[in-house]
Amino acid sequence: MPSVTATITSTGPVVRLAVLVSVPKADALRAAGRPVPVPVVIDGLLDTGASGTCIDPSTISQLGLTPTGSVPIITPSTGTTPHICDQYDVAIALLLGAGGVHIIDTLPVIASPLAHQGHSALIGRDILSRAILIYNGHESHLTLCF
Repeated sequence: MPSVTATITSTGPVVRLAVLVSVPKADALRAAGRPVPVPVVIDGLLDTGASGTCIDPSTISQLGLTPTGSVPIITPSTGTTPHICDQYDVAIALLLGAGGVHIIDTLPVIASPLAHQGHSALIGRDILSRAILIYNGHESHLTLCF
């Protein structure tokens, strides 16, 4: 079973990932003779409280994507009032040990300003539900298996 083990730091459980244009978008760009944007490698905080994965808009802008829709989100800072955020289809490549990757070829993600909190992404339950997460706080490491 492919997996990644990472150290839990003072900022939390963080893993490396690459954000790419979705597979259908890449296929459409190639068919039109246009270049496919280079993947953006970032760190993502695992967040079991987030139903969906959120990506900082600065990362999304590097891929030249346009929104596929918008979604209301509720966060601890918004209280019961939803905040409307743009949604984008991307591909996510989780960077695993020994040079392996686990690719999700199309995933709707939410654009949410995160950089000011020191993160480029929150990995939500939309991805975590496809994996086994072992959070070993005593040893300060995590393992994510697909």
